[in-house]
Amino acid sequence: MKESVLHRDTLKEDLGFFERIAVSVSNWSERWFPDSYVFAALAVILVAVCALASGASVKSVAGAFGDGYWSLIPFTMQLSFVAISGYVCAVSPMASRLIEKLAALPRSARAAVTFVALVSMALSLVNWAISMVFSSLLVRALARRTGLRMDYRAASAAAYLGMGATWALGLTSAAAQIQANPASLPKSLLDITGIIPFAQTIFLWQSMTMAVVLIVVSLLVAWFSTPAPERAHTAQDMGVDLSEPATDTKSERRPGEWLEHSPVLTLLMVALGGIWLFNEFTTKDPLYAISSLNTYNILFLMLGMLLCWRPRRFLDAVAKSVPSLAGMLIQFPLYGAIAFMMTKAPGIDGATLSHHIAAAFVTVADSNTFAPVMGAYSAVLGFLIPSGGGKWIIEAPYVMQAANELKVNLGWAVQVYNAAEALPNLINPFWMLPMLGILGIKARDVVGFTFTQLLVHAPLVLLMLWGFSMTLDYVAPVMP
Repeated sequence: MKESVLHRDTLKEDLGFFERIAVSVSNWSERWFPDSYVFAALAVILVAVCALASGASVKSVAGAFGDGYWSLIPFTMQLSFVAISGYVCAVSPMASRLIEKLAALPRSARAAVTFVALVSMALSLVNWAISMVFSSLLVRALARRTGLRMDYRAASAAAYLGMGATWALGLTSAAAQIQANPASLPKSLLDITGIIPFAQTIFLWQSMTMAVVLIVVSLLVAWFSTPAPERAHTAQDMGVDLSEPATDTKSERRPGEWLEHSPVLTLLMVALGGIWLFNEFTTKDPLYAISSLNTYNILFLMLGMLLCWRPRRFLDAVAKSVPSLAGMLIQFPLYGAIAFMMTKAPGIDGATLSHHIAAAFVTVADSNTFAPVMGAYSAVLGFLIPSGGGKWIIEAPYVMQAANELKVNLGWAVQVYNAAEALPNLINPFWMLPMLGILGIKARDVVGFTFTQLLVHAPLVLLMLWGFSMTLDYVAPVMP
């Protein structure tokens, strides 16, 4: 017993600062952190109570709950296909070979986790969905390496850093895409902000500098928070099934089975989808076209079909991906209900809970404090309404009106929202669900490591938002 206690104390002394935080929070969350469904249900109750406390009637709160419950169904299906198409592409023979080659590069457990973090954040600047699925499958490939005792929790958290750190500063930023495209802007918002092109949002040198700083800092935190091999919880330790779908290419004699293994149907389907995609990208701004989840999903479903080549292999990959959707299908309706209760249940004074919160923050802000105050507000609201584009439509009218009144650069106001929007993702199970399904783990398994990142990111992001805001001048809205 004495030797055991002594060994445990020695391990504690060996732990670095960030590893100590990550391991401590992970140990706590493994015991106390509920399943993400319970977490979402508690959030529903909290928002309902707050709406009632703000003066909303029971009838209006219950009505908003019911009206909002199915409001995210189109988005739920879109995101489900993001996970399916990404998984199908990533387990195709060609992509699987690429992932296996990348998985062979790291020489140590810490290097592996840090490498996953780099891949995740780099890809997120191009497309958040690719980042999440590809990085998750890279983690699985690394976990299959014999002799590499990699902490599966830390690696999984690293795969999520693209969504939790940098995605909103990249090309698929929902707010930046909306503001740059007149057709996407509601007239009420267009009258306040005008058109704000990418040059004034994600391509500002201030924004690109912030993205670089966040990547470097995130990599350092990932490195120092990764448990050493002797303390690692590997995928095998956690009972994770790392097997991949078997591919059956044997020749079949029955006509139905022959069609399942023939590429003819695949080529015809891909040809039809390719013609449609060609029209989309040649008649629209390519960046705007790819920002649509419908376009993205067709593109990657067609690519998945082509990479799998045979319908049977494609269907097997789809079947393997479906279990990862269970959490999304049952939880996304709860978040739709939360959004409606915050924005559609007015109190006695006619104002909703969302507006009460906004008013409380806006009244304490001035031109110098706008960025950190609104950043903090956006992060808090983002925890309850985890929807980048939908939340921007809700939040933008009063946020951007305040920016106009306080003479704050409107493009930077969009980036304040973007940078702050990513912060709650680090601990909110909502966006983790596709990744968790692919990795075969629970939110409680990664939250210790993502929370460690949040402790560093939150003050750093707010400080950069405040500092960079002083380098930008106010420009009046430009109408199309």
